[in-house]
Amino acid sequence: MPCFGPNPALAQARPLKIVAFGDSLTAGYNLPQSAAFPVVLEAALKAKGHAVTIGNAGVSGDTTAGGLERLDWSVPAGTDAVILELGANDMLRGMSPERSEQALDQIITKLKGRGIAVMLAGMRAAPNLGSDYQARFDGIFPRLAKKHDLVLYPFFLDGVAAERELTQSDGLHPTAAGVKLIVERIMPSVEQFIARVRQG
Repeated sequence: MPCFGPNPALAQARPLKIVAFGDSLTAGYNLPQSAAFPVVLEAALKAKGHAVTIGNAGVSGDTTAGGLERLDWSVPAGTDAVILELGANDMLRGMSPERSEQALDQIITKLKGRGIAVMLAGMRAAPNLGSDYQARFDGIFPRLAKKHDLVLYPFFLDGVAAERELTQSDGLHPTAAGVKLIVERIMPSVEQFIARVRQG
């Protein structure tokens, strides 16, 4: 028999404490807080019966190195899982992909060392940076996901990047409608991640 409402078994589970850890794409740059990615994702998950809270640890302008520096105080004790979304600012500044990968690797290792599960949200380099840089940068996320056995959402801005009606006037940050589409597209990966966390 099909189930059309929230799953009662999921709702009765202990709420998972998830932190969305990233840059302005997570923080909700130039949007009301209610339209930020962590808030919209939490609402969408709850609507499907998942018992979760999602904290917003997004900092506009943050790089992978910046994320590593603030990791310990941005992800509080008691956190079960982290959705890691960093790298866009490294790419926009033309920073070394190898250094970005190293910083992300350290973030993942530190979180796992604290018993916190990690899901990786990937980024892709802008074409104008050249094919060599693009290959080096784009390879970061699948490599780290494979190394650490992580759920990977390959491209956080999938379906939104370069879509004028879904991005703000800067052509980079999503509008509220863009965030909704990101949440819609990332949901299957997040649900897979939550199932994995629940299974321990």
